[in-house]
Amino acid sequence: MSTDRILLEFTLTKFDELFELIGGAGDELANRRPSAQGANSLYAIGAHVLGMVRFWSCTTNRGVEVERDRDAEFTATGGVAELLERAAVERERFITDVVSVRAHSVPASKPEGRDEQWLVSCHGVLLHVFEEICQHLGHAELTRDLLRG
Repeated sequence: MSTDRILLEFTLTKFDELFELIGGAGDELANRRPSAQGANSLYAIGAHVLGMVRFWSCTTNRGVEVERDRDAEFTATGGVAELLERAAVERERFITDVVSVRAHSVPASKPEGRDEQWLVSCHGVLLHVFEEICQHLGHAELTRDLLRG
């Protein structure tokens, strides 16, 4: 198995774990926010991850503009079933995005004002996506634990 395929599998595993956690929370818990100022709900974390994945894998790596309202991701609310349906669609789109680019090619569209070292290749961008999903999975685990008390 290639390292590119391994990265895709790791990323999908963590993506699935995140949305299984959110799905297991149910609507009420998923839409509650911890009491700390600026804390995000599980639903908002999920909405943000969907927007983030699509932005980096499609807009950045492929150059296909995808409409995104990043600020709205953090205030998003709704039913968990609907979020999980969106996650299933975005998961398939992510796979398509990944297999549509050469891993070591330069991303098609570099975000303005960003100069991180990982932007030198599509593979680097996908490492960033993996990093962000892992970070938000941990965030979601802590959020769930805080909300359950």
